[in-house]
Amino acid sequence: MTENFRPENSIAGRPERSQVFEDILVTTCQHEAANIAIGLNGREGILLKEVLMFRNRCIAGMCVAALAGALMLIPATAKAALTAVGSAAPGFTLPSQEAKPVSLSSYRGWWVVLYFYPKDESAGCTIEARNFQRDLAQYQALHAVILGVSLDTVASHRSFCARDSLRFKLLADPDHRVTDAYGVPVHTKYGMHYADRITFLISPTGQVVREWTVRDIPAHSVEVLDALRSLESR
Repeated sequence: MTENFRPENSIAGRPERSQVFEDILVTTCQHEAANIAIGLNGREGILLKEVLMFRNRCIAGMCVAALAGALMLIPATAKAALTAVGSAAPGFTLPSQEAKPVSLSSYRGWWVVLYFYPKDESAGCTIEARNFQRDLAQYQALHAVILGVSLDTVASHRSFCARDSLRFKLLADPDHRVTDAYGVPVHTKYGMHYADRITFLISPTGQVVREWTVRDIPAHSVEVLDALRSLESR
């Protein structure tokens, strides 16, 4: 995905849907006016039809405005294919909570657990991070490192790590270049941007070997460890 990517259902595309709603409403109003005026003759029928059409166009306009407002509340989502299992993991360099650059290429020869998450210090993300921290020694025994990525800033990551005593690296991707490169969906709601909760397991040779769209947050670290042990035993 490139930096010029635009969500398919972004706000910029919504006026076209509003026009569809208006066309439907106006067509319905035309039928109503015709049915009411059908029993009248001459000028009376024409005048009544014109009055009804004016009224109904006003109603249609108000309905369209209300529908457009409702559509603006629907979160916009950037959709793209996730980096496929078996493909090369896209390279990157991002700043950590220590404001130091971290590159994927620095971990050649190591397993890399690269996990994308929505928001620092939120309930689900706190559970996920704490469990990775709890199991950190087991990952290290398997020659694996953990790298967390979100759209938060370096300062936000620093606060999160300090609060929860996280000793692995959290990487800041506020312009979601790396998030986009891995095909992780980015959502926009009430002016806030956040990524889906997705984890990639990258082999020591730089290949994506497993991918999870995380549903069971408390069990996620354990399932990643199980996958690592299975791959290590081959």
